[in-house]
Amino acid sequence: MVDLFGGNPTTPLASVLDSDDTVQLLDTTLRDGEQAPGISLSPEEKADIARALDRANVPFVEAGSACTGEGERETIRRVTDLGLDATITSFARGVQKDVDLALDCDVDGVTIVVPASDRHVEDKVGTTRDGVVETTGELVAYAKDHGLWVEVIGEDGSRADLEFLVDIAESALDAGADRTCYADTVGHASPETTFEYVSALAELGPVSTHTHDDLGLAMTNVYASLAAGADMVHGTVNGIGERAGNVALEEVAIALSHCYGVETAKLDELYPLAQKVARSTGVPLPPNKAVVGENAFTHESGIHTDGTLKDDAMYEPYAPETVGRERRLVLGKHAGRAGVAAALDEHDVDVSDEDLAAVVQRVKTLGDRGKRVTDADLLAIAEDVQGRDRNRRVELLDLTAASGGGTPTASVRLRVDDDERVASGTGSGPVDAAVEAVRSALGPDADAQLDSYHVDAITGGTDAVVTVEVEMSYGDRSVTVATSDSDITRCSVEAMVEALDRLLVAADDGFDGTAESPPRADD
Repeated sequence: MVDLFGGNPTTPLASVLDSDDTVQLLDTTLRDGEQAPGISLSPEEKADIARALDRANVPFVEAGSACTGEGERETIRRVTDLGLDATITSFARGVQKDVDLALDCDVDGVTIVVPASDRHVEDKVGTTRDGVVETTGELVAYAKDHGLWVEVIGEDGSRADLEFLVDIAESALDAGADRTCYADTVGHASPETTFEYVSALAELGPVSTHTHDDLGLAMTNVYASLAAGADMVHGTVNGIGERAGNVALEEVAIALSHCYGVETAKLDELYPLAQKVARSTGVPLPPNKAVVGENAFTHESGIHTDGTLKDDAMYEPYAPETVGRERRLVLGKHAGRAGVAAALDEHDVDVSDEDLAAVVQRVKTLGDRGKRVTDADLLAIAEDVQGRDRNRRVELLDLTAASGGGTPTASVRLRVDDDERVASGTGSGPVDAAVEAVRSALGPDADAQLDSYHVDAITGGTDAVVTVEVEMSYGDRSVTVATSDSDITRCSVEAMVEALDRLLVAADDGFDGTAESPPRADD
């Protein structure tokens, strides 16, 4: 077996780490993550993400780069004013002005970035190695004199001359820096290079690691860094960042806990944190994303579903509740009897063995057509197989919406049990206005939560047909519904009304007259 990291050839990291070792996380979502193309976070969004990071017990939060401009400084001040437990830092270039701007934002610390590779020293900054070493010591001393926690990071460190990188680190630590940081700025390094460089820095003092994923090695290089003696990891939520992104904070946290018993964060806050960052940045979570992707704890295969129903750990490395998730069993072409029976049982639908076989076959037929079988599809299939008439509680009779030239408005006409209800609403767009109208029509009768709202275009062109899939919950029940139409507003409202109807029919007590109305589409 090849020993990549120079330690034990079978367990190189386990030979270094044990449950008593402390590895800390520095989150740079608000700085390095925001530098990804197309991402611009508002002050309120940054504050919300910072609060979520604090709830997850992330000890260091890099709130931004104070040198960027007054708008960024106002945003950083918004974070520093929250009174969080985390140490709040600012990124600072190797000039005193940047440290002063960070101090003006009342941060707890700074990460001072200085050029490390010759291309950065000579071509980017236009200085010399000696000049970098001298400036580093002066800036660290200045920042420490002003009461800041200080980390020094050599930019493009993985392509720097190692002896020079050590010179920078020695200058920083001699001047009082709390730690230095190895930076694989362009995701260039192999695990062997990372281990060699971090080992040299770790001999001098505390060292962090900052890895990017351009070669798909960000996590591997984190392991190499920790095996070499690093005790802090820079990362971003969901791995967002420039180019291929940074190492994903949530992946580092769960992997260290699960594999090595090293706790770095409050794990059950990771999924809510990931969702918040995805919504704020507009960068959706890939379905197959580790830890937080939709498919991470979702099972369709009949063999896997059957095994999971018998033993939760059969096809999962750790329980979904560990990271704030829930297990999902979905139906499609790979569905088996056990999965379909379990899904029907969730909706209190009893079927005979003969009817179950028929339902399974119908589910597989839909799946063969490339369709994901939603809860509403399954219930409709079961009703048809058993010859049952559907008992509707809520039905959309009419919908009109307008958005041109002013405030978007919509009106709906619903049948609720034996009554017709008409209501109108306004919103930020026609979908929002239509959902507001539905909420107004139902009044306080339906306590339904819109858990997810997803739109896919299934044809091209200006007359594209879209599919809207919603997941809604009512009490301890939830249901997914998908509808397709060329009108996204009607499609959205029909999906939500269908979901509401299914939930309310299934609820034993139906409307209780005490709950609040459904949330807005953007809640």
